Amino acid sequence: MKTIRFLIIVIASLIALNAFASTEIKWIPLKKGMEKAKADKKPIIVDFFFGKGCPRCEILQKTVYDNPSIGKRIMDEFIPVRVDLTKKLTSEEERLGTQYDFKNDCLLLFLDHNGNVIKDPAGRKLCFVDAIEPEWFMKYLDLIKESYKKQ
Repeated sequence: MKTIRFLIIVIASLIALNAFASTEIKWIPLKKGMEKAKADKKPIIVDFFFGKGCPRCEILQKTVYDNPSIGKRIMDEFIPVRVDLTKKLTSEEERLGTQYDFKNDCLLLFLDHNGNVIKDPAGRKLCFVDAIEPEWFMKYLDLIKESYKKQ
């Protein structure tokens, strides 16, 4: 009887861990992300990211990327690309950052599957601010998806 209870607890724990893991964003490198976006015809989120010690990165990670609803949505509807600014950039990463005047600083881009910045219905480039609320970010993802469909 104890063995059955133990097995039930283990199985329930594994299911819970798997459900949580599926909402974690699995970032991929730029080159692979561009290839996957073309193949899957999905928009790309490119995050030029420093990580620990960067207030913008830490807030974005804590309030947005670690949010299970947002993580799942990003994994389902976008190709998540992270450019690690603590390491030497590839020529593709450098070229993309320079194109948008990133000056080796944090930058968040939303690109179509061809690598072009997604614009809003009025033709303006969609931009991103540093401090955001999760609900606002979800609405922003809606705007990105809607604008992407029209391009």
